Amino acid sequence: MIKTRIERGSQVAFVLVGALLFVLAESLVAHDIPDEIVIRAFVKPSGERLQVLVRLPLALLLNMDLPKRGPGYLDFEYLRPALKASADATARDIDFFEEGIRLEPVLAEGRVSLPSDQAFKNYETALAHLRGPPLPVDTELFWDQGFFDARLEYPIQSDQSGFSLEILIAPGLAERIQSFVGFLPPDGSTRAYKLSGDSGLVHLDPRWHQAALSFLTAGFFHILEGFDHLLFLFCLVIPFRRLRPLIVVVTAFTIAHSVTLLAAAYDFSPSGVWFPPLIEFLIAGSIFYMALENTIKANLRWRWSIALIFGLVHGFGFSFALREAMQFTGQHLLLSLVSFNVGVELGQLLVLLFLLPALAMLFKKIINEWLGILILSLIVAHTSWHWMIERGETLLQIDWSIVNTGNSLEAARWILAAGFGAAAVWFLMMYKTTSDKRSPTQTTHARPIDTE
Repeated sequence: MIKTRIERGSQVAFVLVGALLFVLAESLVAHDIPDEIVIRAFVKPSGERLQVLVRLPLALLLNMDLPKRGPGYLDFEYLRPALKASADATARDIDFFEEGIRLEPVLAEGRVSLPSDQAFKNYETALAHLRGPPLPVDTELFWDQGFFDARLEYPIQSDQSGFSLEILIAPGLAERIQSFVGFLPPDGSTRAYKLSGDSGLVHLDPRWHQAALSFLTAGFFHILEGFDHLLFLFCLVIPFRRLRPLIVVVTAFTIAHSVTLLAAAYDFSPSGVWFPPLIEFLIAGSIFYMALENTIKANLRWRWSIALIFGLVHGFGFSFALREAMQFTGQHLLLSLVSFNVGVELGQLLVLLFLLPALAMLFKKIINEWLGILILSLIVAHTSWHWMIERGETLLQIDWSIVNTGNSLEAARWILAAGFGAAAVWFLMMYKTTSDKRSPTQTTHARPIDTE
């Protein structure tokens, strides 16, 4: 989710599943189907045609009443009409769009392939296979083995248009489906998608505004759904009473996590198996630290620097959530990342607009401010401490013998960079403190952050 709220999915991956559900309705769910359904597909616009090639397990056709003989072998002599009906149902149930206009299919045909067939390794071999001769009528193949392959064609205005797809999956099947889809635009490139779950509306080659809106929405909802990030933000908010000084702190946090999110997106972050659990442990540690700092009346003037340091850690956490969604950026990677960060910032501001009045009301009407800050911070500290224990155990379970020299050097570079960053923040704080001491006239009239 993020379900990343990004429009993800892969058309064809769900094409046949949706089509079969259209024909089978509830009876399909009542039968045993594979726990994991792997579907492979290619989508290619060319000239005035959009061509779709799909492969899925034959077991999904178990209620299509395919003709059988003997102990359960498919009867290829009478199979063709049933396969044509399956392909027609698929074409009726899938919605392809060209610049928002629904396309009508002009071709739908299917065939059966052996379990050992490797034709769907690429588009060319898959197309040649689908255009080739069918299996001999004396082939002995059980009804739940092998693959069902389909070829669909749609008339289009131009292969340069923007294409999208919409298809629904019946509840209970989405979790079992994993799709590997290749989209082949006219420029000769191939965009690979790995998808799971329901697709919704999928832009195969998103325009800049589609990518921007999609990732902005994803960032906005991700911060609202990320409980650990919300707790960290909550710890930032508790001691403040006014929005303006707090915006500086939150903006520092946003700038910092934007830096590491961009670094991760462009493959500048460590790639070892140890890195994600380490970041999750550090995120829990950042919440624990902020909660403890609230209990000892920390100097809020420098809280932006703490938010800056911990923001670098949280940025890597955001990148883990965006890993699957990155495939939907199209040609707009940088714009998508910026939009995601804007969405995160908007989500944070929404949380602040709710929390500040709520805390002010709490401390004014219900409980003493100092005692309220102490109780809330201790509750958060207790929660984050348990997170640290759990995530620390996960970190310790890693087989560190598999960490190679390359990963070690990569980690050393990031530790060195983090050290320089922390030193720079510390130097800035010390310089500002020294300047304040040397300028008593200015500091006497300087107005501290208003926390009342």
